[in-house]
Amino acid sequence: PVAESFGDLDPAIDAREGDVPDDEWTGFHVIEKALWVDNSLDGMEPVADKLLADVKSLREQVEDSNLSVEQIANGAVELLNEVSASKITGEEERYSHTDLIDFAANVDGSQAAYDAVQPILATRSEGLATTISEAFTNVDTALADYADGDSYVLYTDLTEEDTRKLSQVIDALAEPLSRVAEIVVGQGS
Repeated sequence: PVAESFGDLDPAIDAREGDVPDDEWTGFHVIEKALWVDNSLDGMEPVADKLLADVKSLREQVEDSNLSVEQIANGAVELLNEVSASKITGEEERYSHTDLIDFAANVDGSQAAYDAVQPILATRSEGLATTISEAFTNVDTALADYADGDSYVLYTDLTEEDTRKLSQVIDALAEPLSRVAEIVVGQGS
């Protein structure tokens, strides 16, 4: 939920084609394109090696980081905003169309960040805590409709009504979640 806190690692690991200059494009999505568009991993070894090094560096930095309650609470809602901005549009995994996996991962990350601050929220606004818990359940229920074994259907299998339904449950969660940071740092009620 706080990827931007780690400098250039986020774009190095997760930039999509066109997000950065072509000569700086590295990470998961280069390999995704090679697999689903080029049907070949030829030349991907250096990309994979850099990706592994970047992920290891990220892990080390995460382990050494000290995040504030406000950063964690804001990170929870930022992950949902990312779902609305790119995951639900099919832009995230434009070659493999496995966007719902990322969608679910963002929701899980948001839930984990929220869970870290939920005890504080529950003591200050029990009603909001209940609303948010119910909204997370609604998102999980909506996503379950698109489960396919241990994964999800391809984004290309979704209809406009499907994406509208998913957008609505995300928005219904993001709105109350956006109020958490102010409350948990003691500035709201």
